Amino acid sequence: MFDEVGEDFEVFWSQRRICLLSTVARDGTPHVVAVGVTVDLENGLARVITRRGSQKVRNVLAAGEGGARVAVTGIDGARWSTLQGNGVVRTDAASVAEAERRYAQRYRTPTPNPERVVLEITVDRLLGTVR
Repeated sequence: MFDEVGEDFEVFWSQRRICLLSTVARDGTPHVVAVGVTVDLENGLARVITRRGSQKVRNVLAAGEGGARVAVTGIDGARWSTLQGNGVVRTDAASVAEAERRYAQRYRTPTPNPERVVLEITVDRLLGTVR
């Protein structure tokens, strides 16, 4: 998926910025929340670390074992980039550790949280002015 992106895209998604994650609630309404996102260009993934009981996690889990369609958007003035794909919740220690490692590279070392899980997004669509 990320084979078609340029250096500007890589820089955009490596700079520290708060992003927006969109999921769909059980009643069909959008749930949009500010998050930190990391992008794994090599594996075509975006990751959000979060708490097990958060609304975003509940929304993805409610969609079933296969996960749910989600989107994350980064904004920098008039420049923006949205990554769409299928999101699943990962609870295993290896997935959480990898997501925390990447989060620490882009943002800061996350505080310990025994309730931490990872929303892992397999990106299949790119939108925006940043390519």
